[in-house]
Amino acid sequence: MRKCIKERKTSETEVYVKLNLDGNGEYKINTGIKFFDHMLEQFALHSNFDIEINVISHDKDNHHIVEDVAITLGSAIKESLGDKKGIKRYGERTIPMDEALVSSIVDISGRIFSKVTAEIKDEKTSDFETVIVPHFFSSFAQSALMTIHIRMIDGFDTHHIIEAIFKSFARALKEAVSIDLKNTDKIPSTKGII
Repeated sequence: MRKCIKERKTSETEVYVKLNLDGNGEYKINTGIKFFDHMLEQFALHSNFDIEINVISHDKDNHHIVEDVAITLGSAIKESLGDKKGIKRYGERTIPMDEALVSSIVDISGRIFSKVTAEIKDEKTSDFETVIVPHFFSSFAQSALMTIHIRMIDGFDTHHIIEAIFKSFARALKEAVSIDLKNTDKIPSTKGII
């Protein structure tokens, strides 16, 4: 079963994540940041992962909340994949959100890299500081041991751009973790490990 529970407790936050990679996109999310909850709900729905996330913030700093959720969720994905036998490894998806268009490409490679190329002009949308978006994916890549490339192709509405980022990433990751039915017992690397 490709699922696990991960917890992260620091002097800043306590994060609980329950994850099932082979779910139905069901979610129960409470980070204390309304817009971030909305993005994580989109991530759960579009990845088809069942996700439960609960955060207790000790310092009420949104940066620490977002970072610690990314670390814990990425770590849960890494653990749930086990030896990575049978996964497709790569995923790519381009998603429109009205005028916004975003492409995400992931490689569950065991190598850490994250690059988000997006022109987000507003400093905030709702209760969310937009500068945290690249940091979320950087922290996620570090704990999940994967490569992430996200590129905004078009768009001007901040909400739409960020939502397209999370949706396209979810769809790309859904493809990458899915099982290649022709190679269920193989690790997709000539090295024999990823």
